[in-house]
Amino acid sequence: MFVVAHQLPRIRAVLFVLCLLPVLWLIWGFFQHQLGANPFEVLTRETGLWTLRLLLLTLLVRPLTEHFRQPSLLRLRRMLGLFSFFYACLHMLTYLWFDQFFNWHEIGTDILKRPYITLGMLAFVLLIPLALTSTRNMRRRLGRRWQTLHRLIYVIGVLGVIHFLLLVKADLREPLIYATLLAGLLAWRWFAARRRNLRPALAGR
Repeated sequence: MFVVAHQLPRIRAVLFVLCLLPVLWLIWGFFQHQLGANPFEVLTRETGLWTLRLLLLTLLVRPLTEHFRQPSLLRLRRMLGLFSFFYACLHMLTYLWFDQFFNWHEIGTDILKRPYITLGMLAFVLLIPLALTSTRNMRRRLGRRWQTLHRLIYVIGVLGVIHFLLLVKADLREPLIYATLLAGLLAWRWFAARRRNLRPALAGR
């Protein structure tokens, strides 16, 4: 436990750089014309994928913390969550700018007509309060309501996976991988909550 806590600033710094690498690669690839015939599509797809990947990594922190008995790892969760929100903002910007050219009428029509856009937009809207309340001060102010609010991350994960599944029309292998990972994380949370609820009952026998 002491080793991880002692090394946490270094781990956080390395993780910060790793989380920045995808966007740096996309910027470099865009200006170096390395993103193929449709760079805007690549930007939209990759920022969406990194949003989902970092969201799943955020959810993975607690299982890793309990498995390795390293509570200090929980302090990495906020940074991963904010990076997920950062890539979600980039994903949203590429859609509004490159796909719709900020035509708000067309955007509204798109949200209503295409289910995967509806779900993606809903997931993004739900991410906003989580990002805004991610500080320690907000956690203290909200108290127990903070935990209730931040459980929305599981709903957002489900919406994100369905958004990806509906977007992909042919090869579903990649979105199904994310769906399987999310299902595993949700199953772990269910079993962990069940185990915690059983402990008081067993102790009372």
